[in-house]
Amino acid sequence: QKTTMDAAKKAAGYKAVDDHVKSGMLVGLGTGSTAYFAVERVGMKLKSGELKNVKCIPTSVRTKEQAESLKIPLITLNEMPKGTMLDVAIDGADAVDPDMCLVKGGGGALLREKMVEVMSKKFICIVDETKLCSGLGPSFPLPVEITPFCHEHTLRVVAALPEVAGCKAVLRTGDCSNNKAEPGEKPAISDNGNYIVDLHFTKNIADVTKAAEAIKKVVGVVDHGIFQGMTYQTIIAYKDGSCKVAGKGGKKPWWGKTQYAPYLYGVAVVAHLAYLASSRMSK
Repeated sequence: QKTTMDAAKKAAGYKAVDDHVKSGMLVGLGTGSTAYFAVERVGMKLKSGELKNVKCIPTSVRTKEQAESLKIPLITLNEMPKGTMLDVAIDGADAVDPDMCLVKGGGGALLREKMVEVMSKKFICIVDETKLCSGLGPSFPLPVEITPFCHEHTLRVVAALPEVAGCKAVLRTGDCSNNKAEPGEKPAISDNGNYIVDLHFTKNIADVTKAAEAIKKVVGVVDHGIFQGMTYQTIIAYKDGSCKVAGKGGKKPWWGKTQYAPYLYGVAVVAHLAYLASSRMSK
C-alpha cells in the first residue's frame, strides 16, 4: 500500500515540476512526503541540464537540506528584489476541499510555507487522492502555530472560539513533523522555535473564512494551517499512477459535491411517484 501511494505522490510531484517549472524561474519548494518528489525532480532536471538558472526558496530546514544535497541553488525571501514574486511554488497539503481551500502544517512547516507561497504568482498543490475531502475539519486536524509563552492559555483561547466550536485542541509533542501528541514527550518545536496546537474536528468547519480570521486574531497565535484563496491548481495522483488536474488549466473540483446525490435522487423518485399517484386519483 505504501509503495503504491509513494508512486502516486511521485507522479504528482514530477508532473508539477514538468508542467510549471522553466529555466530562469524563481521557485518555492514545499515540505512533506509529496513535495519531496517535486524537489527531487527539480534536482534531476538541473543536473541533466534540462533546467538552467533556476533559484529556489525552501519552506523548511528539511527541504533546505534535501535541496542542498541535490545542489539546487537556494536563496531566501530577504534576497528577492523588491516588488518581485516567485514564479511558482509547489507544495503538498493534508486536506483539500471542493473550493481548493487547504489544511497544511501536518509536517510542522505551515508558517514558512505560507510566507513563501503567498508570494508566488502560482501555487501548485500536489496531493494523492486520500487528501480530498468534502469539507475541512474531520479528515485532518487543523494546525495552529503559537508562541511558547503561556502556550496553555493560548490553546484554551483558541479552543473556545465560537468559529471553531466543537474542536478538541491538542498540543503537539515529540517530533514536530508528526502531527501527534506523543505521550511523555516535550512540546514539539517548529523551525521557528514555536509550538503547534492541532485542532481536531468531528464535523466540517462551518465557515472556513471566519475560522481563519478568528484564529489569526488571537494574541499568541503566529499563524494557522488554513490556506484559502491561494491555490492556482491542484494535481491529484491516484493509486493507478494517473493524475488529474483541478483548477486553472484543469477541471472544476469534482470531489465532495455529490455526497448527497443518491439521497436527492431517491427524494426525486419518491416525489415523482407521488405526483403520478395523485394524478391518477384525480382522474
